[in-house]
Amino acid sequence: MAKTLWFLAIVAFCIALGRDTWDTWVHRTVLPDTLAETSVEVRDRDGALLRVFTVENGRYRLPVSVSGVDPAFIAMLLAYEDKRFLHHSGVDGLAVARAAGQAVWNGGVVSGGSTLTMQVARLLENSGTGRWSGKLRQMRVAWALERRLTKDQILELYLLHAPYGGAVEGVRAGALAWFGKEPARLTQAEAALLVALPQAPEARRPDRHLKAALYARDRVLERMGIAAEDQDLPRHQRDFVRLAPHLADHLRGRDPLALRHDVTVDADLQRKIEALSRTAVRDQAAGVSVAIIVADHHTGEILATSGAPRYSSAGGALGFVDMTRAKRSPGSTLKPLIYGLAFDQGLAHPETIFNDAPIAFGRYAPQNFDGVFRGEITARRALQLSLNIAPVMLTQAMGPRRLMAGLRASGAEPQLPANAAPGLAVALGGVGLSLRDLVQLYAGIAQGGVARSLIDQEGEKRPEGRIMSPRSAWYVSNILGGLAPPPGASKGRLAYKTGTSYGHRDAWAIGYDGQHVVGVWMGRPDGTPVPGAFGGALAAPVMFEAFGRLKAGFDPLPPPPPDALILPTARLPQPLQYFGRRHDQVARDALTLTFPPDGALLAKGAGIPLKLRGGHAPFTVLLNDHPAMTGLRQRHVVLPDPGAGFSRISVVDASGASQAVEVRLD
Repeated sequence: MAKTLWFLAIVAFCIALGRDTWDTWVHRTVLPDTLAETSVEVRDRDGALLRVFTVENGRYRLPVSVSGVDPAFIAMLLAYEDKRFLHHSGVDGLAVARAAGQAVWNGGVVSGGSTLTMQVARLLENSGTGRWSGKLRQMRVAWALERRLTKDQILELYLLHAPYGGAVEGVRAGALAWFGKEPARLTQAEAALLVALPQAPEARRPDRHLKAALYARDRVLERMGIAAEDQDLPRHQRDFVRLAPHLADHLRGRDPLALRHDVTVDADLQRKIEALSRTAVRDQAAGVSVAIIVADHHTGEILATSGAPRYSSAGGALGFVDMTRAKRSPGSTLKPLIYGLAFDQGLAHPETIFNDAPIAFGRYAPQNFDGVFRGEITARRALQLSLNIAPVMLTQAMGPRRLMAGLRASGAEPQLPANAAPGLAVALGGVGLSLRDLVQLYAGIAQGGVARSLIDQEGEKRPEGRIMSPRSAWYVSNILGGLAPPPGASKGRLAYKTGTSYGHRDAWAIGYDGQHVVGVWMGRPDGTPVPGAFGGALAAPVMFEAFGRLKAGFDPLPPPPPDALILPTARLPQPLQYFGRRHDQVARDALTLTFPPDGALLAKGAGIPLKLRGGHAPFTVLLNDHPAMTGLRQRHVVLPDPGAGFSRISVVDASGASQAVEVRLD
């Protein structure tokens, strides 16, 4: 009896020692890193994927949770791979015993005994499966994982790392690559293929080994007691979506730690605009690119943005360059701002007449684009014809710095050469602006002169400012809305302006209706000319087509504000009828002593002829500071001879204006 007790005690001690040794061995397991880099996602306004970035080695690995996967897939996975997953502690003793017995009986491996936890251990360490040493390591890591993680956490690690062929890892990436859908809702056949693929991801790829993939899928369905579905397998692995790539790159660079970017872009519209971009350059010369922005000017949200027709350097178009942000010469697209600011300052009205004739401002002598001068023309028509003389005259009157201040008030970031002061050339495009700057400017005009920054991410703050008054903004919109659309374009009232930079390097078209604003730039990113390129012929048709892909018709432009002055030229206040006449009239009305000129040498004895122009009668004439004539209304008189020597003649009109000259009589 005593010997039996001693034996049992020794056995118990050995068991306890073995248990403690095993427990210590498992406890000391150095686990592989369970944190894994996942692909950065960019999602549209409705949550649809726009862009998925790769992780290390160019792989796609998307974050996933158990709740985000179809429950039927989870049930199928556990039933096929690890029936006792929820109950074992990392290693299924029954499965291991069965696998070992089958191996001994058959002289080779017939079935595996790996649990899902052991598979996670293998995936985390990227270890093989064939050697017993490898299996032992997987068992040790599996036991340790079960001690430190919940079952859901272990399952999520499997869902994150399971291979699905090529550079695709995880069930989310797998579902998108093979079926173009998220794994939240899968058919039974789709779920079965996604269960079977990770066991031999390359040997069962349906695009390369169709029969093996079909057999593996049907075997999973059979194990589940589900009749094999007559559903075709995918014949190719889908490319991951890459919409709005330039915007995605910009956002990732702006916030490199964010794993998800939710943007205001609409995925369906983005596809249409990117397709339009490719069509727009199809018949153009090599290297010509196009950039398009579509925005809602009420909310400031960018709905679509394309920085190049292709996200590559094919055709020499430098497609990786985002031309929506590149600084270029805006050509004539600043003219609406110039007129709006001038309307605000009372310098002009849409029906004010300008003299479109040769003029020089010092050594700067602007010309119209076609070299033709039109003579007297209203501001309305001058803007619609995009003539150059009137906006330069207005810029001189209000000052180039006022124009620059208006640009900055719109939220634009104008760029001048280093240490350069703005000059009159700014009016005709002598400043660097981006397409985004111009779209933001026109959005502000469309909003009654209130500038609200364009936004591309949900929840982004929108600082506001005022560019011009609602009245002046309406004047500009009313003028631009009177332009005829290009041949073949949709009919309707769209306020728009085109522009062409010096040397045909940039062609622009920016337009808006009552809801949306669209901007188009075309040219070469490297700045070389595009011979014959004009904004009206090249960019405007693309802009109208963008509106057509956005919606069926144009939203109406707003009605005039109560203080809008809608009158013909003849009924305008006199200072607004003719630009410059107010200043010319002042010059003509000013008191001028036309004879004798200052410093004249005259013969004595015949008196001094006096000739006046302008001023307001009656006049008082002083000769050597003594009254010579008073109450004078004639403008041509002869003063009495003061005698030889120098004399000072002064004339004072009824308003107090005066002129004086000094003459010498011999």
